[in-house]
Amino acid sequence: MKPTLPLIAALALATLVSAHAAPEVKVIAGLGRPVLPADEKGTTYLKVALTGFSSTRMERRTPVNVAIVLDRSGSMSGEKIRKAKEAAIMAIDRLNSDDIVSVIAFDDKVQVLVPATKVSDRAGIQAAIERLQPGGSTAIFAGVSKGAAEVRKFLSRERMNRVILLSDGLANVGPSSPGELGELGASLIKERISVTTIGLGDGFNEDLMTQLARQSDGNHGFAENAGDLARIFNAEFGDILSVVAQEVCVKIRCAEGFRPVRVLGRDADITGQQVVVRLNQLYADQEKYVILEVETPATASGRTRQLASVEVTYANMATRNSASHSLSVTASFNASRRMVEEREDRSIMASAIELIGVENNKRALALRDAGKIEEAKSALVGNRDFLTENAARYDAPKLKEYGVSNDAQSKQLDESSWNLNRKSMKKDQYSREAQQSY
Repeated sequence: MKPTLPLIAALALATLVSAHAAPEVKVIAGLGRPVLPADEKGTTYLKVALTGFSSTRMERRTPVNVAIVLDRSGSMSGEKIRKAKEAAIMAIDRLNSDDIVSVIAFDDKVQVLVPATKVSDRAGIQAAIERLQPGGSTAIFAGVSKGAAEVRKFLSRERMNRVILLSDGLANVGPSSPGELGELGASLIKERISVTTIGLGDGFNEDLMTQLARQSDGNHGFAENAGDLARIFNAEFGDILSVVAQEVCVKIRCAEGFRPVRVLGRDADITGQQVVVRLNQLYADQEKYVILEVETPATASGRTRQLASVEVTYANMATRNSASHSLSVTASFNASRRMVEEREDRSIMASAIELIGVENNKRALALRDAGKIEEAKSALVGNRDFLTENAARYDAPKLKEYGVSNDAQSKQLDESSWNLNRKSMKKDQYSREAQQSY
């Protein structure tokens, strides 16, 4: 039977509505072990994954309000300052005339080269950057603070607000410890300002740079040489220009009897049965996730119980409205060990194993810092074996690649190679925990 005209019209209308439906962040929650051993306490991993919708579904991208803070201390002379200026100019060329940019330079003093302004006079902005010359010491705290002050001039929930810091040296003027810079980052994120840090060469403090980025939910890049700067700036602005959601909050409430143990790789507020994790932004087509380790109670075989409820809220930058998703996660219990193993979610388990591998990698780094080279090597080799074994179990090439990386790191612990190896390890740890794209 041929469809009637009213039916055809209804189908056409449904198709039109679907095509113009507001884009939403995809939210999925699941368990690494959805089936648990019966009649005994156990452990599982709850993963809440958020994937940004495509930027092609936005009428216009999220406008940007960015401060570029450049180290111009004496150590930045020569190719470093030249490549830094080239990378900054290249990045600014990707902005629209309605975006906001400011450029700050610092040595022992801070100078605003370009006050926060719309990117309309590109030639003037470029000329100001080109005039940059290296000078004295390194006042990182003051430089970032001034960058944040410029961002505040146009601070808005409708914009992506970020400070990008590039430095090749140790902070030696003003507050200079990782803790102090971390506190600065933590204060800025409360204003919805994130800080991306880019360390250049072998002289910067990677603990300071990663703390500042982590506490403000920015990115962290490591440029082993000046030639890497263009690639890193390009990747960073690729993220900045693809923000689809901001002010992301993931709330997990574990049911009675299920104990939240820890969140892997991210800072979290765990109060009783409730876990809260906040992310400043989500990028188009990229996945960010939260993995919660949960202790499960002894339960009779054959039972299914609600393990947790999940609520995700965020500011949708396509609709300019708040959005929310609510999900429920259940676990079942079975006396068959074979059933428990067969029902494991390989993808979720691989994600959890990777973050546990990062924790093992951090312990190895701490051992090397304490001068215990052989113990650090043993820890890295052990982590290699742990990752390789689970790569085979869960068919996870990413775990295999991480095992290879740990093996290579175990061979670069001597004094001649440790400085750069440490920076590379810190960058890798950061990227894996934050699910950073570069």
